[in-house]
Amino acid sequence: MSGEDANSSLRAQRSNPESQRGSGLLRRFAPRNDGGAESEPEGSRSNRLLDIGLPVAVFALFLVAWEAIVALTKIPPYILPAPSVILATLVKDWPLLSASLMVTLTITFEALALAIVGGVGLAILLAQSRWIERAFLPFAIILQVTPVIAIAPLLLVWLEPSTAVLVCAFIVAFFPILSNTALGLASTDHNLLDLFELYRASRWKQLIWLRLPAALPYFFSGLRIAGGLALIGAIVAELAAGAVGQGTGLAFRITEAGFRLNIPRMFAALTLISLTGIAIYALFALLSKLALGRWHDSARERER
Repeated sequence: MSGEDANSSLRAQRSNPESQRGSGLLRRFAPRNDGGAESEPEGSRSNRLLDIGLPVAVFALFLVAWEAIVALTKIPPYILPAPSVILATLVKDWPLLSASLMVTLTITFEALALAIVGGVGLAILLAQSRWIERAFLPFAIILQVTPVIAIAPLLLVWLEPSTAVLVCAFIVAFFPILSNTALGLASTDHNLLDLFELYRASRWKQLIWLRLPAALPYFFSGLRIAGGLALIGAIVAELAAGAVGQGTGLAFRITEAGFRLNIPRMFAALTLISLTGIAIYALFALLSKLALGRWHDSARERER
């Protein structure tokens, strides 16, 4: 096409109102590049409300059905208490149950802190050498596949009851952090590793500036799993300790309520354990969102 033909075609497009309307639509729906803040899409906001509202509505319907079945069939409280009875027991026995909850939470977070230090430290050590990984990884796998309820009595013989409970909770929380962090360190982009080696970065600089940030999503995934497992390990160890233990954790209150046939208190303690597990998971999910939300694709919403 000659220069005159191109100019005449351009003039025809400018004079054509349909063409101008089309270009206006393109400008209207084109991505903004003026740096202005964009409002949140309505679909994203409605999906977020649906994610919260739907589980709450289903759980509320479940509680209503539970209450109605117990009332209509006249099931006695010592067999299956109604949700209203459980709530009343939770309020009445709150001083006792809250003190037991603090004991269980203390053990849970102490075990989780030890699991984070030990799991991340060992994962970094395993990432330095294949020989180290082959030498120490089988021991971590043995700790993971061994049922904690089977080794809890043995730990109670060797250690003080409170220490044995802490060790049991640590064992079940240790492996998810170790395995996920080691997987994250091994999943670093090889092209970026080659770039760091090209600029002669030391192994510590590669670890701090490249491999550890790349492993953060895997670490937080393991942390969310380990938080719930630490709580489970603490409860199981307290049940195994029984009267030998301190006798103040939630597991002891469940056992005590079972012996006394105080089933509403048992359900109240179980409710506290469930709510605590949900709160721990939500806490670590929030930490993951705050740490990864601005830069990692796993925590960012898809742009449409």
